[in-house]
Amino acid sequence: MKRFAQKEEPGELRSLDFTRSPIRGPTTSMEPLSDKFLEFHPIHGTNVRLDYSGTQATRVESFANGVCFSKHPLNPGEIFLIEIEDKELGWCGHLRIGLTSQNPKDLEVVPEYSIPNLTDQGDSWVFAITRNHNKVTETDPEGAAQDGGQRLGREEPEEVQENSKPKSFFTDTHLFVENVCIPKDKLVGRSRPGRFSHILDDLYKSNALPPTARRSRIGVMYVPKGKDLGNMHIIINGEDMGASAKGIPTIQPLYAVVDVFAATKCVRIVQVEYGFSSLQTLCRKAIQKNIVHRMAIDWLQLPDALKHYCKYE
Repeated sequence: MKRFAQKEEPGELRSLDFTRSPIRGPTTSMEPLSDKFLEFHPIHGTNVRLDYSGTQATRVESFANGVCFSKHPLNPGEIFLIEIEDKELGWCGHLRIGLTSQNPKDLEVVPEYSIPNLTDQGDSWVFAITRNHNKVTETDPEGAAQDGGQRLGREEPEEVQENSKPKSFFTDTHLFVENVCIPKDKLVGRSRPGRFSHILDDLYKSNALPPTARRSRIGVMYVPKGKDLGNMHIIINGEDMGASAKGIPTIQPLYAVVDVFAATKCVRIVQVEYGFSSLQTLCRKAIQKNIVHRMAIDWLQLPDALKHYCKYE
């Protein structure tokens, strides 16, 4: 929440509160989002190590026991966004992400796998991310909205898709998921800049970054759908994959689930700004819009910290 001071009388200040909420529409009555700093829960799989900030989770051995949770329940319309920091070759399978109404503190033992161990316990909806075919299709619209949630099937690729057109790399547009509006700026994964990064940037304009690649950004959220129900959505590099589960009970708090599984070795949380962008973000956008490619940032007379921020985000 942002607080601004407004002068009411000489020598007297009155504070005004401006709340941020991603929910749009005149008929929406929902609690506004707080500006909380998202972290992983201190309770996690035995092979997970968190960094000092609680925002980076690394699986230090094996391929399992990498289940993590958000430290706090998610608000409606709030996205829990992570970026794949590192991978480990030789394993079959990738990141898994979803929601659970089970409080991590109440778990006697964190399950070895999110699928099927955690989901078999009930009240958990987890989606396995693959290199292709992450979109879902509503094969049974009527039965999909049952109480308890129903996971929908994957969608086969179409020959021509509306989102297959090249997308603007630096953009101010927003992603709309049903009645939720999310700034798209932080949702798209990007490579670390290097000798050929301008070529990679051209590839990302056509959304060619695989979901399971390093720097790919994947998020989970839920939106209200009827009384005490909601739909879970997976967002991959700024694109909504559709309702991965429908009719999820929202009476109980919902925590994000991130399974650092198999080929996915390390992930970090990306903090998403809602409402007005910070001055730092606005400066970064202005710089990015006026350069040829990210390597050109090194030629600018800017502090190294700002160059680093402009190139990596």
